[in-house]
Amino acid sequence: MADKQAFIDHINTGYAAKGDYINLGAAMFNGETVKNAYVKIPLKTLNRHGLIAGATGTGKTKTLQIIAENLSEKGIPVLLMDVKGDLSGIAEPGANNSKIEDRHSAIGFPYEARKFPTEILSLSDQEGVRLRATVSEFGPVLLSRILDLSDVQSGIVSVIFKYCDDHKMPLLDLKDFKKILQYTTEEGKDEFAKEYGRISTASTGAILRKVIELEQQGADLFFGEKSFDPQDLLRIDENGMGYINIIRLTDIQDRPKLFSTFMLSLLAEIYATFPEQGDSGRPELVIFVDEAHLIFNEASSALLNQIESIVKLIRSKGVGLYFVTQNPTDVPDAVLSQLGLKIQHALRAFTAKDRKAIKLTAENYPLSEYYKTDEVLTSLGIGEALISALNEKGIPTPLARTMLRAPMSRMDILTDVELKNLLKTSKLIPKYNELTDRVSAYEMLNEKIEIANREEAKEKAQKEKEAANKTTRRRSSSTRKSTTNPWIKTISSPTVIRSVLGILSKMMK
Repeated sequence: MADKQAFIDHINTGYAAKGDYINLGAAMFNGETVKNAYVKIPLKTLNRHGLIAGATGTGKTKTLQIIAENLSEKGIPVLLMDVKGDLSGIAEPGANNSKIEDRHSAIGFPYEARKFPTEILSLSDQEGVRLRATVSEFGPVLLSRILDLSDVQSGIVSVIFKYCDDHKMPLLDLKDFKKILQYTTEEGKDEFAKEYGRISTASTGAILRKVIELEQQGADLFFGEKSFDPQDLLRIDENGMGYINIIRLTDIQDRPKLFSTFMLSLLAEIYATFPEQGDSGRPELVIFVDEAHLIFNEASSALLNQIESIVKLIRSKGVGLYFVTQNPTDVPDAVLSQLGLKIQHALRAFTAKDRKAIKLTAENYPLSEYYKTDEVLTSLGIGEALISALNEKGIPTPLARTMLRAPMSRMDILTDVELKNLLKTSKLIPKYNELTDRVSAYEMLNEKIEIANREEAKEKAQKEKEAANKTTRRRSSSTRKSTTNPWIKTISSPTVIRSVLGILSKMMK
């Protein structure tokens, strides 16, 4: 009994929260849930980023759902990346059952079913608020990193952006960018050589191939107008609850390049536009990246460096980033070291490699006198997790095996009818779903080329006319010369003519 009481004191001291917090559930001692030993995460530390990891089917998505609900309830907006397509049920209340009753009875507080304000977003042709960004907004550095370009190729991209800025040519979509690439080494090569230096066709060809590769993953749908304003992620409903924004990504699982392109674009835009928060006491926005390995596995070293930089810097803007993946090793060490909240669901040890990975994972968590971490990792049940967080002073909390509360919203997807009804009430769809294609670099360059072609044709016609006139003058001159030939003059003179006529006259007599 003394050991159990010591454990309760240990948890309550470590997870004491004087300010506002979210309650994830109750800690477990010797396999049993302990009432009143709650795992409370201060809102103040939720912009310190986090990780939710665990094998398939262990409850990662439901944990994500629980945290998103609690944040929304506190008036904090959330952005969820829904790769598997099972998060839309947040828009409808959950349903109680005996398993949920038993879970909450063990935890020590009642279950409450409720729905949350939800906005459905889309990167593709799926229904929802269309997310777009312009090529100009990416800028030459970020675009070069997305395309994994060499230093020389990146320099060319910078020159292209400079040219478009100097000539007031908006780069809105990939059509614009491809056109200017072509222009630099074809119709406009002399102009570029004069102003910025000659550009190699081999380099522009290599860049073009990278652009086409990105285009094949659906980026042509993403680049364009109207650009999405990150401020629209910060909406609060009439009841003071933060909107839960869900990006449907079920159709781009095999297009990780587009996924990482969008993520970097969004994070860069947030960092550029959100004001500095300092130590505000609560986050402005929390972003959950489900299936995070899709970003990291396909990322180049330059792209990883960019992600790492943004993770380090964006916290000051009041934004928390939470990566959801099967194994913590999916996340680079430089990113993992920045994460304040770690929620680890069960891992499976089927092979020697798995057992090594589990030991490595266990070393990422604080030592505990109450748990053998590597053993607990393989024995956690569904809806249970090892949790380590930061308290209000930024000090790591004790490791706690936790029985997680159940989600308050539906643990399933919306029906087609429910989804359509939700989309009808959206205030953002009318704002973003009308495609605009204003005059930009593509049209301006085509016009420039057409004018140049007309001028060239006009100049050619003028030269041809002048050449024809010269030919005509030469012929006229030749004719005049032939009529003034001395011999012609002689035989056509009146004297000769009279002589000839006189001879003829005599002969006729």
